[in-house]
Amino acid sequence: MSQRSVAIIGAGIGGLTAALALLRRGWRVRVYEQAAVLNEVGAGISISPGAGAGLLSLGLGRAFLRASLPVARLAFAHFQTGEVLSSSPPLDFAAEVDPGVRVARHIHRADLQTVLIDGVRALDPQALVLGRRLARIEQGARVGQDPRTGKDAHVVAHFADGGSDEADVVIGADGVRSVARRELFGDDEARFAGQVAFRCLLPRTIAEPYLSAGHAVVSIGPGRVFHRYLIRGGSLLNVIGIAQSDAWPHESWNQPASSAEFLALYRDFHADVTGLIRQAAGPDLIKWGLFVRPPLPRWSSGRVALLGDAAHPILPFLGLGAALAIEDAIVIARALEEIERPDEALQCYQATRLARVEGVRLASIRQGEIIQTGGVTRESLARAPAGQVSLFDFNPCTAPLERNSSLPG
Repeated sequence: MSQRSVAIIGAGIGGLTAALALLRRGWRVRVYEQAAVLNEVGAGISISPGAGAGLLSLGLGRAFLRASLPVARLAFAHFQTGEVLSSSPPLDFAAEVDPGVRVARHIHRADLQTVLIDGVRALDPQALVLGRRLARIEQGARVGQDPRTGKDAHVVAHFADGGSDEADVVIGADGVRSVARRELFGDDEARFAGQVAFRCLLPRTIAEPYLSAGHAVVSIGPGRVFHRYLIRGGSLLNVIGIAQSDAWPHESWNQPASSAEFLALYRDFHADVTGLIRQAAGPDLIKWGLFVRPPLPRWSSGRVALLGDAAHPILPFLGLGAALAIEDAIVIARALEEIERPDEALQCYQATRLARVEGVRLASIRQGEIIQTGGVTRESLARAPAGQVSLFDFNPCTAPLERNSSLPG
């Protein structure tokens, strides 16, 4: 049989994980990224034990564990007093998993991207193609049909520079503003979620006086959350504040922000929080509005599928966005390996993932509602979704594939 091929749109965490998973299964892979240069972007992200198991299954164990830090303890603190209301012990993941990923881990997004890029290029130095922006996707009779099945034989990704790639499968991993999503299902209007986020990175040497409650703490108050944790071997503190807001003028993730406007939202928080905010300044301090899109009933059409934020953007209150993209990537590679017809494999992928993702989406909304109330207590935190181990221990390597499932649309 000839080598099967896939064109992946987007070199984010999900796209690169899918690329590595399929390269290891013998596929010809091309990852198309619209950026001309992969600069260091983003900040800290959380990797659940199950997603960590997925990364280890791709041979990334040593590099991933070296680049990340285990979450030994996550504390929830009262916004005014700093009193620890709840403290989650490390998740005890399944015994068959490497001890290094039995707990959640924190990592800089750029560090994980580097680990994945190195893994992809080690298998195929030509697999990553920069400076290529998707314009449209073509599949159907004009592309051709497989004479054995009568189904579309190939799909073509067309790029803004006039180039194209004909492949057996196209995977859209191009984020919340996905062109691939638009090509499959048309435009859907993003809705402001009533939340504005601020983010910055601080050297630990500056942040140390304000870490009295531990290395990973979520301070919770009426309408606001302030989360900070260490990354990069403990040398950097990742800081994120999410506050309820009535309006946001446009969908963007990188608006410059000032320490003064950040502090104005958190002035009544305890001194550890306000002290950190006063240290935040310069180009590393940004703000953005959180937007949501209506859930899609399906993520694939023919030989094209979406994964990660392109398929299912969620609110960040559980820190599972990157983990879901990794889970998607592992499951889609498993389905494409085990099921010969690509369209059936992609249907299997989405059937396997839909209930899991919808559960996390709803739980993330609920988590935000609980921790942004004014009267949060130890009892309410005990009922919050973040305490449900089942949300974090989904193992994409061993989850049963849902075959022969009918999907809407």
